[in-house]
Amino acid sequence: MEANTRSTGRLPAAFLTPGSSSFMDFLGEHQPEMLPGNRQLPPVQGVIEAPHGTTIVAVTFPGGVVLAGDRRATMGNMIAQRDIEKVFPADEYSAVGIAGTAGLAVEMVKLFQLELEHFEKVEGAQLSLEGKANRLSTMIRSNLGMAMQGLAVVPLFAGYDVDRGRGRIFSYDVTGGRSEERNYATTGSGSVFARGAMKKLFRDDLTEEQATTLVVQALYDAADDDSATGGPDVARRIYPIITVITEDGFRRLGEDEAAELAGAVLRARLEQPDGPRAALL
Repeated sequence: MEANTRSTGRLPAAFLTPGSSSFMDFLGEHQPEMLPGNRQLPPVQGVIEAPHGTTIVAVTFPGGVVLAGDRRATMGNMIAQRDIEKVFPADEYSAVGIAGTAGLAVEMVKLFQLELEHFEKVEGAQLSLEGKANRLSTMIRSNLGMAMQGLAVVPLFAGYDVDRGRGRIFSYDVTGGRSEERNYATTGSGSVFARGAMKKLFRDDLTEEQATTLVVQALYDAADDDSATGGPDVARRIYPIITVITEDGFRRLGEDEAAELAGAVLRARLEQPDGPRAALL
């Protein structure tokens, strides 16, 4: 009994005591102040200004799912960062794209990664994709207090379901409400414009290359109409983050691959411009 209350060797006793397979439960029991939802914010007037990230898109294809995001973060009417990363691997077969308050979103992703890793180490098996989606829903719900003060986090979760042999996409609201999306999904300030593009370009028989091109097209359309979404920046060599998840696992496209896809989309748009320079029929 004494060994359970004192540090043994290099690790505190808490780390050596059998407990829940949930890392959040473990943290809530031993250091609850470390959980984002337990932090108390000082009283403020109005909405707190913090960098926000948008836009995230996802699309399924017969071999898996593609999850991608632009690189811009904004704070009010200012560009806070031009090359922020918004898409992260959750584990070998899933990924998270973040929209909303950038700092809290990145912290939530790191906690989610630990949650999945902790479960696998304790149980000796991976959570099902459905289980991962549910865990993320719980984490978003724990952030509701901050969301009510304008610090919302609204991710998009995608992965390859090894049990069903296909890619799946889950979207969320600020309360943690979870919905499974069919074929494609978007979130963030440019989501309306991206979704319109995806609705017209989606097909059931997309190849992996066509699916990656589709998400770049959608992000381009979002950036064209939403100032908070950043399009491909050729001068600075800043391109969307594009990830592919198949039965072989998670893969992020390299910079050269992303540049080639973005370049192809830009060249096609230059051949058929819209607006004042559009060709008259």
